[in-house]
Amino acid sequence: MTHEIAVIPGDGIGKEVTPAAVDVLEALEIDFEFVEADAGDSLKEATGEALPQETYDLAASADATLFGAAGETAADVILPLRDAVDSFVNIRPAKAYPGIDAVRPETDLVFLRENTEGVYAGHEDRLTEDVATLTRVVTESASAELGEFACEYVSESDDHDGFTIVHKANVMRETDGVFRDTIKSVADENGVETDEVLMDAFATRVCLEPEQFDVIACPNLAGDVLSDLAAGLVGGLGLLPSANVGSERGLFEPVHGTAPDIAGEGVANPAATIISAAMMLEFLGYDEQAHAVHEAVEATLEEGPRTPDLGGDASTDDVTDAIIERL
Repeated sequence: MTHEIAVIPGDGIGKEVTPAAVDVLEALEIDFEFVEADAGDSLKEATGEALPQETYDLAASADATLFGAAGETAADVILPLRDAVDSFVNIRPAKAYPGIDAVRPETDLVFLRENTEGVYAGHEDRLTEDVATLTRVVTESASAELGEFACEYVSESDDHDGFTIVHKANVMRETDGVFRDTIKSVADENGVETDEVLMDAFATRVCLEPEQFDVIACPNLAGDVLSDLAAGLVGGLGLLPSANVGSERGLFEPVHGTAPDIAGEGVANPAATIISAAMMLEFLGYDEQAHAVHEAVEATLEEGPRTPDLGGDASTDDVTDAIIERL
């Protein structure tokens, strides 16, 4: 069976790390059809449109999408693309790898971030010159969907006993109250253990003792911020992959941005994008090949070569070639 994979490099180093991930996928000799499309800052500058309808339609019809990065137009690109694949959860692992100089080498976390609402729902208004407002949207239905996914995620693996609900229901009593109570109810119905932590307390505790946490279910904005915080514990954003998962399709992207300071120099770290591609393989049912990619990336991170962000002097191509050779 041929799987159609939409490839959207975007801007900055997205144009360098996305082709690297495609090279790794092609080395596996799976029956993939890669279809490339454009989006982002440079396209908007040229055409006035950051996300053309044909790019949106491709993501909406392809079996999976591999995305690089977008700059100033990120909200105009990534949010609609997540909508195109009907994504309701953003999976963000944050893991410290052997050989990498990590602040907290014991860190091994997975953030399950609600992906459709919260303050990212887009309901902003400028009422007067002095007053701007933002409406936060939290529903029982979206919270329950995240809860069901979290229960399934931890139940399918022998590595997870339950998950932590991170929220701020002591202040945002109605919105985060709905989020917390709904997910807790779903977990109870499924016989899955949970605990809960206020998000500000979590930010402190995860820095001091990250090993006390495993899988974390959290609202949209909190998941965005706290997973970036966790990146600082493991060696930087260049090591964080992510998957935006819907019931039938997924969008897979590194957490890092366009990195304009090094864009075009050929030294961007492709690890996060390649691990994102491995998550895509898992989503499509290629578990053996996904495991092989994970092992090849981890071996390369431990033994080298490494890009400058990890203290080495290798190029993007050097690292990619080393990963493919280990496959």
